[in-house]
Amino acid sequence: MDRIDDGLETKAGAGTDVAALFNEFSSAFEEFKRTNDQRLKDIEKRGSADGLLEGKLERLNAVLDGHKAALDRVSAERARPALEGKGAVPNGEYKEAFSAYVKRGEEKALQVGVGADGGYVVPAEVETEITRLMTGISPIRAIAGVRQVSASVYKRPITVSGPQTGWVGEAASRPTTTSQTLAELSYPTTELYAMPAATTAFLDDAAVDVGQWIADEVNAAFAAQETTAFVNGDGTNKPKGFLASTPVAESSWSWGNLGYVATGTSGALPASNGSDVLIDLVYALKAGYRQNANWVMNRKTQGALRKLKDSDGNYLWQPSATADGRASFMGFPLVEAEDMPNIGANSLSVAFGDFRRGYLIVDRQGVNVLRDPYSSKPYVLFYTTKRVGGGVADYDAIKLLKFGVS
Repeated sequence: MDRIDDGLETKAGAGTDVAALFNEFSSAFEEFKRTNDQRLKDIEKRGSADGLLEGKLERLNAVLDGHKAALDRVSAERARPALEGKGAVPNGEYKEAFSAYVKRGEEKALQVGVGADGGYVVPAEVETEITRLMTGISPIRAIAGVRQVSASVYKRPITVSGPQTGWVGEAASRPTTTSQTLAELSYPTTELYAMPAATTAFLDDAAVDVGQWIADEVNAAFAAQETTAFVNGDGTNKPKGFLASTPVAESSWSWGNLGYVATGTSGALPASNGSDVLIDLVYALKAGYRQNANWVMNRKTQGALRKLKDSDGNYLWQPSATADGRASFMGFPLVEAEDMPNIGANSLSVAFGDFRRGYLIVDRQGVNVLRDPYSSKPYVLFYTTKRVGGGVADYDAIKLLKFGVS
């Protein structure tokens, strides 16, 4: 177990006991608040904080992050269902044949889902499990809109501006109004792959749940690649991330761009009343989007904003009330995405918006597995692929905070 100079644990030490982990997390946050309160008093009294307090605060930030990661991991493991446990299994005959194909390469009874390249579609419950596990560890997928399609490209018409309307008198003439403006958004799906390997001895073990094993092996790799693309992807052989959209000052916003609010200070929040610019960001979002909004930022940015208080001395960052919940910031859920940029000059390190409406993920139905026992003997490789697309669906539903002068 890792420890730091003042005895604080950098990782949760309660094993898999969710209640104990949550208690440790809550205790660490109380200590964080006491330390930060003392830091703020020192700044108010002397104009600067004690270096030891600053160091302790950074270590407490690491402690909080470690406890939260442990909670997330244990919650995900406990929520995982057994795919080949007791009870009826949907599509059991096909799943049994799929298990035989994975373990021994048998192709009999696998006519359903035969691909042109010799790969096979995994049973539906395994595909669902892969997607569910990715939702648990892919932060953007957990809050974005998701659409399953059977084609390689999903096209979506959208109304940019509605038809012109107006009030008229009973006998007044009705001038012709302008029509609504439509745009078409296109989301091509591209291939995401992983290639887990296993020995034949492992696969021959009768106790091996092959569906769960494949899901476990590929979901973390898929989720990491997805999250990077959903945030920063350039759209070439991968989804287009929301940060790849053109950022413009909120006062100059137009469809096709993401609006931002500038902090007024390069690489930092304003020295005084730093939370005011965050309030401006919240209210840059229209009320219809704001009710379902989330904050998105990485761990380091969250650590910096954790220190902020409102005018009544209350911390703007608050831990979840439950072990499996999310922290909140200014009353809105906070999602941690490590692919968001660190705070720096002109960085777009904080996003705020209704991602369910603002970003669309397109999943092409089916996860394919191609068994390869020849390329890497004595290992059997499983070339596993799925097709995923993504892009901004509503450019007015997501706003950004720019750590810059303008």
